[in-house]
Amino acid sequence: MSETTDGTSAGDTGVREVKSAARTVELLEFLAGRHGSVTKLGDVVEGLGTPRSSAYALLQTLVARGWVETDPSGAEYSIGIRALLAGTSYLDRDPYIRLVDPVLSDTAFGLGETMHMGRLDGDQIVYLLTVESHEYRRYHHRVGRRMPATLTSLGKAVLSEHPDVTITEFPAPLTPHSIDTAPALAADLERTRERGYAIDDEESQTGLRCFGVPLRYSSPVRNSISCSVPIDRLTPGRTETIVSALLRMRERIEWSAPVAAR
Repeated sequence: MSETTDGTSAGDTGVREVKSAARTVELLEFLAGRHGSVTKLGDVVEGLGTPRSSAYALLQTLVARGWVETDPSGAEYSIGIRALLAGTSYLDRDPYIRLVDPVLSDTAFGLGETMHMGRLDGDQIVYLLTVESHEYRRYHHRVGRRMPATLTSLGKAVLSEHPDVTITEFPAPLTPHSIDTAPALAADLERTRERGYAIDDEESQTGLRCFGVPLRYSSPVRNSISCSVPIDRLTPGRTETIVSALLRMRERIEWSAPVAAR
């Protein structure tokens, strides 16, 4: 992705990057991105290209401060409990999450489907809220999960609000239906703008169709909401019901947003 819509890097501001801080953040993001996989010192060295001695010293420092945890043998590492505090603090302080949460929960209960709120971060969408359906098995879209924006209805809903953004790099396809070329994505985003909502048609997970709409209470648009539905639960009438519910949710959220954000 050659352009994004959310902020600048240290190089863009002219501020000199602090290398030790950058390495610390890279390590925490690396461990968080492992999603529970066993991580050894060699994995960190290979994944980050860091000298073994430096990686070990940084891991031990973070273990001592609770940001990284290790097993009794001291050979395996994972993200620590202090990282949870940072993540929940982000969710707690965000006025839009507080606004969307009850609306999302009410609609999920009424529809019996799984609902999400996401936020664009670079070329990925981050799940900020998820309300799971109790009528079918879960699809593990946990809060904090990151997915390529081009493969989700949440991401495409936001991208459709930024027609000047140029997509030049695509992630590896997750299913045979995943969009992986610029012309295909451009056509999909144009259809999204025309109909007023985005569709992930088994592009991120086989057997699952998702519908998403952007939330236009901020500029540039970064947030969206979606509904994920197993294909075998969908009929034309059901699709219309879900899309109508999403559009009503957006109207309710956007109408309330200026008050909630103050």
